[in-house]
Amino acid sequence: MNVLGLSAFYHDSAAALVCDGRIVAAAQEERFSRKKHDARFPVNAVKFCLAELASQGGTLDAVAFYDKPIRKFERILQTYFAVAPAGLQSFMMAVPLWLREKLWIPMQIEEALEGCGVKSLPPLYFPEHHESHAASAFFPSPYRKAAILTLDGVGEWATSAIGKGDGNHLEILKDLRFPHSLGLLYSAFTYFTGFRVNSGEYKLMGLAPYGEPTYVNVIKDNLLDLREDGSFRLNMKYFGYLDGLTMTNGAFDTLFGGPPRKGESEISQREMDIARSIQVVTEEIVLRMARHARELTGADYLCLAGGVALNCVANGRLLREGPFKDLWIQPAAGDAGGALGAALMVSHQVHNEPREADDIHDRVRGSLLGPDIEDADVEAFLKAKGYPARKLGAADWAPEIAKLIAGEHVIGLVQGRMEFGPRALGGRSIVGDARSSKMQSVMNLKIKYRESFRPFAPSCLVERVSDYFELDRPSPYMLLVAPVKRERCLGLEAAGKLPIRERINQVRSDIPAITHVDYSARVQTVSPESNPRYYDLIKAFERQTGCGVIINTSFNVRGEPIVCTPEDAYRCFMRTEMDNLVLGSYLLSKADQPEWKDKADWRREYVLD
Repeated sequence: MNVLGLSAFYHDSAAALVCDGRIVAAAQEERFSRKKHDARFPVNAVKFCLAELASQGGTLDAVAFYDKPIRKFERILQTYFAVAPAGLQSFMMAVPLWLREKLWIPMQIEEALEGCGVKSLPPLYFPEHHESHAASAFFPSPYRKAAILTLDGVGEWATSAIGKGDGNHLEILKDLRFPHSLGLLYSAFTYFTGFRVNSGEYKLMGLAPYGEPTYVNVIKDNLLDLREDGSFRLNMKYFGYLDGLTMTNGAFDTLFGGPPRKGESEISQREMDIARSIQVVTEEIVLRMARHARELTGADYLCLAGGVALNCVANGRLLREGPFKDLWIQPAAGDAGGALGAALMVSHQVHNEPREADDIHDRVRGSLLGPDIEDADVEAFLKAKGYPARKLGAADWAPEIAKLIAGEHVIGLVQGRMEFGPRALGGRSIVGDARSSKMQSVMNLKIKYRESFRPFAPSCLVERVSDYFELDRPSPYMLLVAPVKRERCLGLEAAGKLPIRERINQVRSDIPAITHVDYSARVQTVSPESNPRYYDLIKAFERQTGCGVIINTSFNVRGEPIVCTPEDAYRCFMRTEMDNLVLGSYLLSKADQPEWKDKADWRREYVLD
């Protein structure tokens, strides 16, 4: 049974291929189109998945779309009618788009597949949005049985859901409904602090440690009625997303001492404190929901998906303080992962395909599910362009690159298959020396061209994770935040007394480049099974330096999708101050490359737009 899963038309469109219950391929459209969070129908991602299917000699048996468009349209109409005559401008913007495009998804799927060479359309399925999220969380997880918690902005009506999975079936037990939404609450604060909704939430999370939770009671007393089971009702007096074009309104401004921060303007203590406060509230809601999920299911394990599941600070706290033995979080937890969940839902739930689970190993293959990079293609690209490079032998590859990292070179790394989901995991990464006190500033300002407060994540040898972090288990998908080991920390007593600019540049541990201002890190563990070449690189770095941790950040500049092809990687390499580029077995030095002449104002293209 070969199932193509699709998500599209909101943000982060994607396609995924599941064959006989096995995940074969998955990718976001943005990686091909180079348009960040591309919401258009994922034509290129579909072509990639169908090419993978053709290479195995298979034919398409079913197509699954990740939600029910008609039911979503019903919710939109009912909402507008409920708030009328307010919301007219928003109504006039949204409804024509639905009538022109979003109500015709079956026809669009048929036309797109015909354009990709599919001659007869297989059966189409439309799971509910949170069913797709739940399926993406449970079916690839290691667990035979588990509770499921999904949290995002909104699907059709549901904004979060609790379910249970057993074998190759799952069931939704309970949900929270629009307009009461943890995802939309967090996005409202994302908007108010000057970041972009649906893309800047991780910036808000990264800003939180610089602030104090001074607004927690303001939020709880005015914005929501929170119950013991984690359900809540929002006070819509303060929000604009029902009847306006903004997430918050004037009443919200008054409550928090003034209008929203304008993007790119200076970040004040107010924004830091607001970020910390909503993070604290978010963590409390997630913990309450998780405890209730445990009560409903009696399960020992929990699976998470939905955009809020990318809040790795909340995940880390849930692991430490929650009622479950362990968690498994879908690496592509947002809407992109809905494509995978929809395909898995049809494969297992509809067609009863068997599912393997041993409570230890997951089935997402390291989330390395995108296009591969072949040395033959790299060689052809380099020769066609005349770019000088040196091919490294298998035995020399890891030691040579490790030596450059130890010399504080910043390396663009492209090897193996591209990651599915928002985190670079060693396939399309920028790597550096975690021991360097200057590397965070260099990589933020000269490589990523982004805010200086933004932290970087460590990639750590899986067997060494407990030597560096307060974490006793693997974290392969960079979705858990853990404290750095106390004995490695420096300046703990003075940290909170320093001004923000000094705190950013403070040397906080013996791995300062990945130690955030609160002495935590968003940990990725690397094993030889999940990503052998990347593991070998970190192992070679450890042999040379005694340190089993390197910096890992996504291979892109701010506002750009993670690179996919050698062309994407070379362009990003030359536009930034990276020192070296690795394309498969080939090593390039910036000093050897011909002069790069940009034909476009790329900083405006990516950073401002």
